[in-house]
Amino acid sequence: MAQISCKKLSVGYGSNVLVKNLSFNVNKGDYLYILGDNGSGKTTLMQTLLHLIKPISGSITTGDGLLSDEIGYLPQQTEAQKDFPASVREIVLSGNQSRCGKRPFYNKEEKQLAKDNMKKMGIYELRKRCYRELSGGQQQRVLLARALCATQKMLLLDEPVTGLDPKVSVEMYELIEELHKEGITIIMISHDMEAAVKYATHILHIGNDTFFGTKEEYLCWKK
Repeated sequence: MAQISCKKLSVGYGSNVLVKNLSFNVNKGDYLYILGDNGSGKTTLMQTLLHLIKPISGSITTGDGLLSDEIGYLPQQTEAQKDFPASVREIVLSGNQSRCGKRPFYNKEEKQLAKDNMKKMGIYELRKRCYRELSGGQQQRVLLARALCATQKMLLLDEPVTGLDPKVSVEMYELIEELHKEGITIIMISHDMEAAVKYATHILHIGNDTFFGTKEEYLCWKK
């Protein structure tokens, strides 16, 4: 059973339909790249998958043991968010909020999870630093550690290397690939065709022409 199944899905805002009649499945262990031109509705689709926006029509269902609150999300950052005055540890810990329920504090297990994920992302030594003092690459590592506190099942990433220099971009891609190898399902919005060809198992292309299938099928479709 698919972790996410979309059937005849249309997304947008009000009467402005950006993506129409889209059907696809995401299975456990997939690495799905969402490609398309600017304005084609990639971010809107991702926010709809996260139930942050209601679909105009069609359905989104979760299965294979995945709950809707077990999806980690790394959105595109605004300039205001990059200047957020909190410590690295505080931000990573906040990824546990869905686990807390009505508790106004983090328990021992949640604190340990934050610690483990900071170490996994190579930012544990930065835990007391203010987030806004970090480089762009360090900030993305913090946000990825935060997303990992929310899930060990699926990550949704919206242009995670935007604004990063090529070396740091490669490091970020490799970090994400390691998470995929550990069994986490990845859904990523990107404009980077080279990375898609290297890392993706499946590709969803939206816009005037729509495609969903394996990476190999996509390369044949592009010809």
